[in-house]
Amino acid sequence: MTTTAYITHRDCSLHGMGQFHPESPDRLSAINDRLIAAGLDLYLSFYDAPQATREQIVRVHPESHLDALLAQVPEHGIHHVDPDTAMNPNTMQAALRSAGAGVLAVDLVMKGEVENAFCAIRPPGHHAERTKAMGFCFLNNAGIAARHAIDEWGLERVAIVDFDVHHGNGTEDCFRDDPRVMMVSIFQHPFYPYCGTERPPAHMCNVPVPAGTRGDAFRQIVSDIWVPTLRSHNPQMIIICAGFDAHYEDDMGSLGLLEADYIWVTEQIKAVAEDCGHKRIVSLLEGGYSLSSLARSAVSHIKALADL
Repeated sequence: MTTTAYITHRDCSLHGMGQFHPESPDRLSAINDRLIAAGLDLYLSFYDAPQATREQIVRVHPESHLDALLAQVPEHGIHHVDPDTAMNPNTMQAALRSAGAGVLAVDLVMKGEVENAFCAIRPPGHHAERTKAMGFCFLNNAGIAARHAIDEWGLERVAIVDFDVHHGNGTEDCFRDDPRVMMVSIFQHPFYPYCGTERPPAHMCNVPVPAGTRGDAFRQIVSDIWVPTLRSHNPQMIIICAGFDAHYEDDMGSLGLLEADYIWVTEQIKAVAEDCGHKRIVSLLEGGYSLSSLARSAVSHIKALADL
């Protein structure tokens, strides 16, 4: 049985953007409850996420971005950084834990203490550009993890796999000029954030799909495009931006994936990692807003990671 780390922190539930905002603390509770109901808590190694350090963050974001975020934290109430993205007094505390979870996951995997890791974190990160918080995201968690793997562990090639319904514009922005980090992704198009199709760099394999795309088309893309592209990069670690808002039941988007599709794609990613001579995978929670389908999909993904 694979050893899988489950990394989270109670601080991630303190961030809130208003009572009716879809990116709510209930998302983590739903995953945790489903995990326990499925009996998976007996098979995972649990870790508290540390706070990412300034040094770890500024490998991806300039200090001015981090300082600007810290300066905007309200003493009480809600402060909006854009119409969809807001901070409460605990937001940066949560954001630092979310980024730190990815860093810890990289360390655990690189040390061989676990084979792979899932980070149950919020706020998410793949929309956070180098100098801009947006799309519910403040710090680019996957980017910070990838740069930690490169700078601290000497990796030369990292791959990021993003199956969120929205394009990971932040990740593309962070690594636009860094071919050490390849990203393969699907995303509904045209759809927020309305980018990713205009001549992306060669190491950014963006595959836009129309509304209504179901699992069979998704699997064809993974088999025909993602897998050969990943193998050509020969990554020494794979980081997953695990958004579950492409699920059929999630009203945030209009795609039609099911739990079986998330299990299948996780198995394909694991096969690529093994073919590349290692089994190093770090998975970070991104989107997923229908609590039931989010919980079912995330737990299915974790079961596949853990070979359960």
